[in-house]
Amino acid sequence: MSQPQAHIVDDDEAIRDALAWLLNSRGITSATYDSAENFLAMWTPALSGCVVLDMRMTGMSGLDCFDRLCSLDSTLPVIFLTGHGDVPLAVATLKKGAFDFFEKPLNDNALATRVTEAIALNTLQRANSATQDSVNRRLESLTNRERQIMDLVLAGKLNKIIADELNISMRTVEVHRANLFDKMQIKTAVELANLLKPSR
Repeated sequence: MSQPQAHIVDDDEAIRDALAWLLNSRGITSATYDSAENFLAMWTPALSGCVVLDMRMTGMSGLDCFDRLCSLDSTLPVIFLTGHGDVPLAVATLKKGAFDFFEKPLNDNALATRVTEAIALNTLQRANSATQDSVNRRLESLTNRERQIMDLVLAGKLNKIIADELNISMRTVEVHRANLFDKMQIKTAVELANLLKPSR
C-alpha cells in the first residue's frame, strides 16, 4: 500500500502549488497532477489518502474523473473544488459518494481539516479491509468438516451435541475443533463469534 497523501488534481499550476504548500504546512504530504487523465494514468488500487479534485478542467472534467474512479471501485475519498455556478453539481456528487466540496475562494483551514479527515477515513477503511481479507483467507483454509463444526460451535452447541448431530465421536469433534481454532487464530467460541461478526 502506498503512503497516504492528498492527490491534488487541477489544471491550474498556481492552485496546485498553493494547495500543496498549504497541506505541507499542516504536515500532509501531497502529489499533484495537471489533468484528470494524468491522475487516472497513475491511479492504482494501492493508492491511499484522498483526492482533491477540481470540478472544471480542460480535457476530462472532475465529474468524469470521479465517475471513472467510481467505476474502478476506488476507495479514495474525493473532495471537489468548485466555482460558484457548480454548487448544485457538487451537491449531486455528494449524493453519489463524494466526501465533500469546497467553493472557491477556499477556506484554507477548513479544507486542510477535511483533507486530514478524509485521509484518516481512508486509512481506517483500508485497515478494516485488510483485517477482513485475513479472516477470509483463514476461512478458506478450513475443511468442510471444520466448517460444519464451526457453524455448530457458533450456534452454541457443546461437543457432545455436535458429535451426535454429525454422527462422529467426541474425540473427532475435539480434534476438528482444535484445528478450527488454530486456523482461525482464536482460543474461544466467543472470540470466534466476534471475529466473524462483520462477515456473517
